[in-house]
Amino acid sequence: MTGPTAPRDHGGGLDAAASRFGGARSDWLDLSTGINPVPYPLSDIPASAWTQLPDHGAMDRLLSAARTFWNVPDGTAIAAAPGASAIIARLPHLMPGDVHITEPTYNEWRAAFGPRVTNAPDAPIRIHVHPNNPDGRHLNADAITESTIIDESFVDEDPALSHIASGATIVKSFGKFWGLAGLRLGFLIGTPNLIEQFQHTLGPWPISGPALAVGTKALSDHTWAQNTRTSLLRDAARLDDLILSTGATLVGGTTLFRTYHIADGADRWQERLAQHHIWTRTFPYAPTWLRLGLPGTEPDWQRLEAAL
Repeated sequence: MTGPTAPRDHGGGLDAAASRFGGARSDWLDLSTGINPVPYPLSDIPASAWTQLPDHGAMDRLLSAARTFWNVPDGTAIAAAPGASAIIARLPHLMPGDVHITEPTYNEWRAAFGPRVTNAPDAPIRIHVHPNNPDGRHLNADAITESTIIDESFVDEDPALSHIASGATIVKSFGKFWGLAGLRLGFLIGTPNLIEQFQHTLGPWPISGPALAVGTKALSDHTWAQNTRTSLLRDAARLDDLILSTGATLVGGTTLFRTYHIADGADRWQERLAQHHIWTRTFPYAPTWLRLGLPGTEPDWQRLEAAL
């Protein structure tokens, strides 16, 4: 019997940062994730969403809103799940064969497929994160086959980049663009056969009543989405101006996160910012890479600038 698996490296982890550098969790500015710091505004959630089992009508409304928002083609199916991570963990049981993952990338993919991951680029299943986390790399359409899996968790900032129309299997995250990661909502888009099998693994009530209500409203609010894309583009440019003025160089990213090359080591920058209770993200495989998300308020921007 083996021991527990070591936790994988991710953003967040403010408890550990506070334990190391001091301060309460509420004292910290967390820039270590790619979550929108200005989330979709929550309105009153019906009491029935909390007290009753979710019904089929609520799920149908959510999936209809998602299908419209992402322009899911006719003949392609869609399912909702309690977060993109829950989808990633289940896909290995539904898609047999060796897997090639374009790396470095979001490490849950390698963890999910484990020993089936191969270095052979012609493996039956190919997995891409597009745009890639953490360097923002884009996937070319000519690299897509019917057995390709594309993680589009960061596409919603620029929907023209989506490969939904390609026929590939698509994973969508709700928490990033809408800034509601704690809601735990994600979507799988693919062939009807795959989606049917996937839904069977989830059981009868995979999405909470509040998540159904919030997700349906947010995915139907196209005006908020367009305004958010405009503000994210502006704020990403502002972050670049601020960080590049220090002598760092841009590796890449999306409008929700930016990854920079720090010549004298990203760990030093992380520690210096942490002394001001600002948390950032470093990467074990790239010691000069530092990733920052966006500050959400003007005082947060001023705090980052002062710390730099």
